[in-house]
Amino acid sequence: MRRAMFLIIVAIIFAGMAAAVVVRAVSQNSGGAGQMRGMATPVALYEVEPRSFADIVEALGTANANESVLVTAKISDTISRIHFDSGQRVAAGDLLVELRDAEEVAGLSEARASLREAQQELERIRDLSERGVAPRSRLDEIQANAERARARVAALEARVDDRLIRAPFSGVVGLRAVSLGQLVRPGDTIAQLDDTSIIKLDFTLPERFLATVSAGMEIAALTSAFPGEEFTGEITQVDSRIDPATRAVTVRAEIENADGRLRPGLLMTVQVRRDPRTRPSVPETAITRLRDQVFVYTVAQDEAGDYAVQREIRVGARSNGFLEVLEGIENGTVIVRQGVHRIRDGARIAPREDGNGRRTASSAVAAAPAGTVAGSANP
Repeated sequence: MRRAMFLIIVAIIFAGMAAAVVVRAVSQNSGGAGQMRGMATPVALYEVEPRSFADIVEALGTANANESVLVTAKISDTISRIHFDSGQRVAAGDLLVELRDAEEVAGLSEARASLREAQQELERIRDLSERGVAPRSRLDEIQANAERARARVAALEARVDDRLIRAPFSGVVGLRAVSLGQLVRPGDTIAQLDDTSIIKLDFTLPERFLATVSAGMEIAALTSAFPGEEFTGEITQVDSRIDPATRAVTVRAEIENADGRLRPGLLMTVQVRRDPRTRPSVPETAITRLRDQVFVYTVAQDEAGDYAVQREIRVGARSNGFLEVLEGIENGTVIVRQGVHRIRDGARIAPREDGNGRRTASSAVAAAPAGTVAGSANP
């Protein structure tokens, strides 16, 4: 008895589930038929516009300064004056640091006095020699003394100048590494000077790209320091050698950096752009796929209103959510941007707003024959 009751209950449950499935299928069929009879599906439209596309090769690169040098001393002595601070922008020839030079300045003053005395003696002997009073040998001796005095002055001026450390080029001084009164020796770092007006971006590419990369090609660089911002430049040099260990070639690109935001040492993602071109584009949300075919829905009009027309297209590269259109539609064609998975060929649609931010009226949509296709897909 219990077993019979259990079987009856199970049968009732299965019968209820089957009835629910039948009711749902009938409602879906009637809804689809209603759509084809005139129920319009709300969709967002987009007017096809031209965009720039390129074949992109990606690599990682390191940003370097246009010019970079460690500012050091040539001699050992103590610092008497510092004329810069960390992060300061300086011009070529600006005085950065002075070393103690009292002894050299005193010696230079003495040498200059000796030079003036030697020149006066030379003028006096030359006058006597021209009148035949002084012998020619005496004139030669005094002239040699004057030359030695002039050479000593030049040597001491060079020694004094070695104690004046100047910027070799315009740029930004890094962190100051010395203090007033500190003893510095040849090779000791005083600061680092970088010219960042141009950033040299060095990156490596596999040797198989050697034939396709050349000077003058456009690049785009991204860095986590400035998310979502793109820095453009161009390749200036391709190394003359390939690394035998990595089988990669080093490529150098230059990026204008007048505002100084990019700094040496940044890790950047480089995109080498080959074959730049401008073609019609469609949003990725506007396409549907069937095996190897790619479709969009264009908008046509008849006396009853707007309806969707499925059209096959051939696509190429992707860029920022858009696909390059090689064949199938032209610029200015109005297509369905959102809602493509709720409609099918010939379905009635209710346009809302196009992806370009404009209202699209039904009267602005040209009629098109249903089922028009062009080319084959190449996603």
